[in-house]
Amino acid sequence: MVDGMTDVDWSFQLAEQLDWYWREQLRPRLDGLTDAEYRWEPVPGAWNVRPRGTGIVGVLGMRVASHFGGPPFGYATHRYPGDAATALAQLDSAYAGWITGVRGLGAAGLARPCGPAEGPWASAPMAELVLHINREMLHHGAEIALLRDLYLWQYDGAS
Repeated sequence: MVDGMTDVDWSFQLAEQLDWYWREQLRPRLDGLTDAEYRWEPVPGAWNVRPRGTGIVGVLGMRVASHFGGPPFGYATHRYPGDAATALAQLDSAYAGWITGVRGLGAAGLARPCGPAEGPWASAPMAELVLHINREMLHHGAEIALLRDLYLWQYDGAS
C-alpha cells in the first residue's frame, strides 16, 4: 500500500474529477447556447429534446432527488424546457445539487450502499455510483460539445 493513502480525501477527489471538467470544459462550452441550437437535430431522431418519458433525466436530477434530498425528479414527470436558458438553469441546478452532495459524502458516505433507488446498484457503494455519474457526465458532455460543433459548422449545400 502506498504511504499516505489512508489520508486521501476520496470525496474531494471524486467530486473534483467531475467539477474540474464542469468548470473548465463542459459548462464554458454551453455558454451562448441559443434556442435554435438547443432544438437543432443534425439528422432526424438525433439526441435532442424529446416528449415526456423518453429523455435522459436520471444522470443528475433523479440522483439528487434520491440521494441528496433534491426535489422529486422522474422520467414521466420531468418538464423539459422549450428554451436554452431554462434548460441551462435546470442543468446548473441539478449539477449544483449533485456536486454539493458528493462533496459532503465523506469516507462513510462513499462506502455505504446506494440503496433501493438504484435498482441493480442498490448494494453497490456510493463511490461506484459517483464514478458512474462522472463517466456519464463526461460522455454526454462530449456528445453535447460535438453537437455544438456540428451546428456551428453545418454544411448548407450552397458551396
